[in-house]
Amino acid sequence: MRRVTLFVNGSCTNGKVVAVYGTLFDLLSVASCKLGIKASSIYNGRGGLIDDIALIRDDDVLYVSEGDIFVDPQTDSEGSEEFRFRAHTDWLTLNVGGRRFTTTRSTLVTKEPDSMLAHMFRDKDVWGNRQDEHGAYLIDRSPDYFEPILNYLRHGQLIVNDGINLLGVLEEARFFGMEQLAEQLEGLVRNSQPPDDHSPISRKEFVRFLLATPTKAELRCQGLNFSGADLSRLDLRYINFKMANLSRCNLTHTNLCCANLERADLSGSNLDGANLQGVKMLCSNAEGASLRGCNFEDPAGLKANLEGANLKGVDMEGSQMTGINLRVATLKNAKLKNCNLRGATLAGTDLENCDLSGCDLQEANLRGSNVKGAIFEEMLTPLHMSQSVR
Repeated sequence: MRRVTLFVNGSCTNGKVVAVYGTLFDLLSVASCKLGIKASSIYNGRGGLIDDIALIRDDDVLYVSEGDIFVDPQTDSEGSEEFRFRAHTDWLTLNVGGRRFTTTRSTLVTKEPDSMLAHMFRDKDVWGNRQDEHGAYLIDRSPDYFEPILNYLRHGQLIVNDGINLLGVLEEARFFGMEQLAEQLEGLVRNSQPPDDHSPISRKEFVRFLLATPTKAELRCQGLNFSGADLSRLDLRYINFKMANLSRCNLTHTNLCCANLERADLSGSNLDGANLQGVKMLCSNAEGASLRGCNFEDPAGLKANLEGANLKGVDMEGSQMTGINLRVATLKNAKLKNCNLRGATLAGTDLENCDLSGCDLQEANLRGSNVKGAIFEEMLTPLHMSQSVR
């Protein structure tokens, strides 16, 4: 185990003997505790800055600094005090983006000793900093974002005036390698951002969008949240509602002709009397919805596609569904009384306990469908038996 003797920079009295272990940061922590200062750098007896603990040998005498430059302890006490005073009051001027800031060297190096500013100004002209005609050090950065950083270095408090973008100050702190300040700013930026707004879109907001959109243009509402909204009697033709949340919506008598409702959530919604000609509802979830008296039949021959849709417990009584595609859809416990399902594709459809009384199923394809417990009484036409029914 190595042992070293630590003195405050510029002093050769009141030293402390400590063990060297771990990293340089660990040694600085011990020095801060033993010497009662905020240690940021360590020098050997010749003023060389030690940046690696491996450079320290057993019984070395080291001088611990709070960020000021090395002060030779061999000078007399009066001269030493004068030198340290000068180090802390070594005034300089910075020209940041055309704006001048006057500060001391100590301000730039003490608070964040590992920052770029500290390395630039800890020792005079080490970096060869360029100066303007008045001797101010040139720094090509934004003065508005630099000002709060300089004030932070002066008094340790982060104060950002109104109108200054926190993101800009954060980028400056990151540029200058000021980790402690950057951490504070990241927290402030997170807190200043508005929370993600997942609140449903209201009828008023949506109508405003509709009025601002040409009638022939497709309005993209993919993935939006309309939960519980009143969209009744609106003209929503050709709108893309793919994966949108339309649960518990009032869509009575709404025109949804050729709308894309693929994978949309329509659970618990009311679509009574809606126009659903040519609608795309592949894999949509309309469990518990009401679709009484809806029109799925397109005179032009464009068929509504509800393939794979979840229609458990829906009420579709009296709806016009000629040629509709309900392949592998789930209609368990649904009410389809008096529906027109002529020529409909019901292959692989789950019709368990489904009420199909009074339905027109002429030429409907029921191959592989599950009709366990289904009600077929009072059918208007005989069940088309050209396909097998299970």
